[in-house]
Amino acid sequence: MAEPWRRGRSIPDRQFAIGASAELMVDAVTTAAREGMVHATADCTVVVPCYNEAARFRTAEFDQFLKSEENGHIRLLFVNDGSSDTTLSMIEALQCRFPKRIGLLNQQPNRGKAEAVRSGMLHIIASQQAMWTGFWDADLATPLAQIQDLLDLMVANPNLELVFGARVRLMGRKIRRRAARHYLGRCFATVVSLLIKLPVYDTQCGAKLFRITPVLSQVLEQPFLSRWIFDVEMLARFLVLENGDVRGLEHKIYEYPLPVWTDVAGSKVTSLDFIRAFMELASIYFRYIA
Repeated sequence: MAEPWRRGRSIPDRQFAIGASAELMVDAVTTAAREGMVHATADCTVVVPCYNEAARFRTAEFDQFLKSEENGHIRLLFVNDGSSDTTLSMIEALQCRFPKRIGLLNQQPNRGKAEAVRSGMLHIIASQQAMWTGFWDADLATPLAQIQDLLDLMVANPNLELVFGARVRLMGRKIRRRAARHYLGRCFATVVSLLIKLPVYDTQCGAKLFRITPVLSQVLEQPFLSRWIFDVEMLARFLVLENGDVRGLEHKIYEYPLPVWTDVAGSKVTSLDFIRAFMELASIYFRYIA
């Protein structure tokens, strides 16, 4: 059997375009927003993976977002990943109130966040009803309103294919993150950046959007090796499909410093998971990069 992720694999009919610098991109979005030009009119559907989220499911915040006509071009696809609590019934109640804005995939049994996101995004691509997709953590550590911020960047620069939220603690931004998780995350992101040779600041923020392209379909075609750091594996797959052209891929990615991010209690990520993450990172490196 041919190696599906061998570096150097070609992609038919693929045109590679170079995007603007980060500074020019921010200027373009600012100018367009000022002139009322930036507002996504085509559809965006975002996957919200859920596993036993009942205790911290923010029904009121979802309601507020979905009631707004300004967000009418943004839909949410919840993927219930084998929850054993009342998560499914809470999503169904939300779907009953907003049937045109909410989709639901009930994935049984539990397969992990990586597979929940992958199956959800593939479902959206197959529907052919969206130009953009991505995923958003169900705890709403990143407020739903910021989906539009990421989307505006995509609209303003058609060369962008990936826009990631980044938790950068700057003056004027409200990034509330536990110190231990922050420093462990910084160590991990630094190692990732060195291994895949991309200057990525925050690989694990659960707020990401992608332009729907044939390449994205290829990235999602096969199940991930990783259960925890599939975000990094996606970057590695994109890099393979760019024939290892780091510079070419770098111009298609934008990390957006989030204005608000709050560390929500009840996270299922433990210190042991950071150890697992480094083990999975080694597997990703030898599978795609080495």
